[in-house]
Amino acid sequence: MTNDQNKTYDVIVVGAGHAGCEAALAAARLGHKALVVTINADHIGEMSCNPAVGGLAKGHLVREIDALGGEMAKNIDATGIQFRRLNTKKGPAVQSSRAQADKEQYRLRMKQVLERQENLDIKQRLVDALIVEDGAVKGVVTSIQERFLGNTVVLTTGTFLKGLIHIGLKNFPAGRMGDPASNKLSDNLMALGLKVGRLKTGTTPRLDGRTIDFSRLTPQYGDEPAAPFSFETESISRKQAPCHITYTNKKTHEVIKTGLDRSPLFTGVIKGVGARYCPSIEDKVFRFPGKPRHQVFLEPMGLGTTEIYPNGVSTSLPVDVQLKMLRSIEGLEQVEIVRPGYAIEYDYVDPVQIKPSLECKAIRGLFLAGQINGTSGYEEAAGQGIMAGINAVRYGRGEPPIILGRDQAYIGVMIDDLVTKGTKEPYRMFTSRAEYRLLLREDNADLRLRELGHQVGLISGELYEKFKQKREAIDRLLALLSEVRLNPRPDVNRTLETMGFGSINQPATLMDLLKRPGADLSGIAKLDDRILPFDDEVAEQAAIFVKYDGYIRRQMEQVERLRRLEGAKIPDDFDYQAIPGLSNEVKEKLSKVHPISVGQASRISGITPAAISIIQIYLKKWSAA
Repeated sequence: MTNDQNKTYDVIVVGAGHAGCEAALAAARLGHKALVVTINADHIGEMSCNPAVGGLAKGHLVREIDALGGEMAKNIDATGIQFRRLNTKKGPAVQSSRAQADKEQYRLRMKQVLERQENLDIKQRLVDALIVEDGAVKGVVTSIQERFLGNTVVLTTGTFLKGLIHIGLKNFPAGRMGDPASNKLSDNLMALGLKVGRLKTGTTPRLDGRTIDFSRLTPQYGDEPAAPFSFETESISRKQAPCHITYTNKKTHEVIKTGLDRSPLFTGVIKGVGARYCPSIEDKVFRFPGKPRHQVFLEPMGLGTTEIYPNGVSTSLPVDVQLKMLRSIEGLEQVEIVRPGYAIEYDYVDPVQIKPSLECKAIRGLFLAGQINGTSGYEEAAGQGIMAGINAVRYGRGEPPIILGRDQAYIGVMIDDLVTKGTKEPYRMFTSRAEYRLLLREDNADLRLRELGHQVGLISGELYEKFKQKREAIDRLLALLSEVRLNPRPDVNRTLETMGFGSINQPATLMDLLKRPGADLSGIAKLDDRILPFDDEVAEQAAIFVKYDGYIRRQMEQVERLRRLEGAKIPDDFDYQAIPGLSNEVKEKLSKVHPISVGQASRISGITPAAISIIQIYLKKWSAA
């Protein structure tokens, strides 16, 4: 074996998907020598499934990555071809952004960003094994027997670990269509003592847009003006494109049912567990027999291609059934398939085997991020990737890891869910997973995380100063709203009633008026023109703070209680077996997860409040001993 150039890296990242890109960029931008090892250097940042970023809860993740200093938001802003805000008729906590991407341009730009990043090398290789000595990772070994040495390794293997593609009853090894699988690394991880499971995901056929009758379909246009994802993007200037909506029908469902005898999903060929919240079209038809139709969302894959992604018809049926199914749908009667849909099975590592820092418990210096931890989705992967990159660097420096709390970020909610509860199916982010979602809005991601991004070293001084100016402007506007007081004089009430605010019978501040139903800052500004100079972002934050003040205060009180539990740290050598009063089942669960705090212990499935009280009592005795 040879050690490439006798060089030792600070961080080696295996894989260059969405998790790998963020991990490598974070490490390199923090001034550490990083290496990305990927099976195909042409597929850095590849969108293996749908050509879109964001969506419900996922948009929150993208904005958080950006607030910390990551790249995903900037990349979609530069290559997006349709931007939309979702759930705008609902409260700010559940509103999210979504953007269609020019798939090819997204990949090319991300590759270019990595290639131009100082401190970052890129190697096209297949990693077969880790180098582990005395319980610590020391590097990787490739299929051509090269050794790349590193102080830390971040595994972001996506669907490549023993990847197996299914189309009908035919299957073949692949990490995704067109790329080889990684078959030896999974065995190596098991040999090192890690528990490995099997998951399944799928994708849709890609269609030739020239064979679609769009005139019969409902177009869906993006927002005007388009709202960018990144806090650093001032506006979206790229040409935009519409999507189109159609539906399956009774005939479509009949075609699908005739093909189930050749479906790998229904004949037991596929063993991996699929995503509950993103089922295949054959699974939807089988599980919801009373539903007469399912929406199909036709997404353009770019401005320079005619390929269309039919979101909603993920399938692993035989190609002839896929074609017959598609041609039964309105507007697709003459459609041609460019690339068939398929299911893919792959290995993943049970995430209870990793710490909240994403470091493997059994192997020091080894970090895992993305689908290897059981998640699905580009955004979930990227959120883990940036945290793994940050913490790999901090591990090498001998610094404590950065662990985001459940009250701090959706990224924190996701990682805590994974390492505390594990997962038996692909994990997807939802707003409902966050207890404090009113605090974790998409719009305030910078207020939550920009300071941390600067402290870590990923946010420059210039960007940080700009952020501080915004934060100070919000404080000034809130102070102004609370200080300006109106008295209930007849002339004042006439003015208020004319403006739609209603009258007042006691002194009221502008903040009091803003809390009234239907009131907004544009109306309040007519009462005091000092409000006019504040920009839209500042005004939005101030208005949300005022209108949801009572709810926000209640959630903050809950957060304080949580923080007390999180502050009660549990030592690494804490012996649960020695605690009297705990059942064997509780002891087993606590020993398996080995929570870092009483707060984390309280979130383990099956751990009762009584058990937490016993742990707290024993922890005090342990500390005093």
